[in-house]
Amino acid sequence: MDDAISDRQALIAERVRQRGFQTIAELAAHFEVTGQTIRRDVHELSERGILKRRHGGVELPEPGANLSFADRQILNLTAKEQIARAALGQIPNGASLAVSIGTTPEIVVRHLTHHRDMKVFTNNIMAALSACTLPSAEVHIPGGMIRAGARDLVGPAVESFFAQYKVDIGIYGVGGVDADGGLLDFHEDEVRVREAIRLNCRKAFLLLDATKFGRAAHVRGGHIADADVVFSDYRPPQSVEAALADAGREFVLCGAEEAA
Repeated sequence: MDDAISDRQALIAERVRQRGFQTIAELAAHFEVTGQTIRRDVHELSERGILKRRHGGVELPEPGANLSFADRQILNLTAKEQIARAALGQIPNGASLAVSIGTTPEIVVRHLTHHRDMKVFTNNIMAALSACTLPSAEVHIPGGMIRAGARDLVGPAVESFFAQYKVDIGIYGVGGVDADGGLLDFHEDEVRVREAIRLNCRKAFLLLDATKFGRAAHVRGGHIADADVVFSDYRPPQSVEAALADAGREFVLCGAEEAA
């Protein structure tokens, strides 16, 4: 199976994320293709773990292990773009950035095209490649073994890498947010590296889309109120919003709900 998915498959995944269970007939009518074509698309998306086949249609998979970077890139893409652009508005020219693993932090870097004299420190291979296309950017990455599916590096050497610097802004995502505002990830190394970024920046940006609230990642580490600014396309549960307010943290609502 090719690493890439088609534009239609990406749109199918996004439609199911937004609307929930979709029948083959509904998808075929919406995309104006045959049911057989939709079944092929659904089969491939299910094989990759992006969607889950059910009798007569398709739905989101049960929460579990994280998807690959390539598969995560196409999920909730509209919201991720909105979040990234909101964060972009709070990043000045000449800033130094520590950028974590994940798709949304990479989108932020990709859109820094009008910024000048940036310094980017990252263990996110895709973010590093995007940073290399920026005008007058200085890009630093740690050494070590790349996690091929995640397209990143983690581990003690990466923690030490971020601890060498004091950057203006740390930009990080998270696997999930628990009901009490606790942050969750899929591996202990991911938590430790995220914390290394937060502890070695002057201002911490946490980027998370609606799918992260209540998501069942299993490794605890940190709290949503540890970030100075939280960017999301969705208001958090009331208890989490109260914790942010009590800590004096800024919450930036991005996208459609903001205009409502």
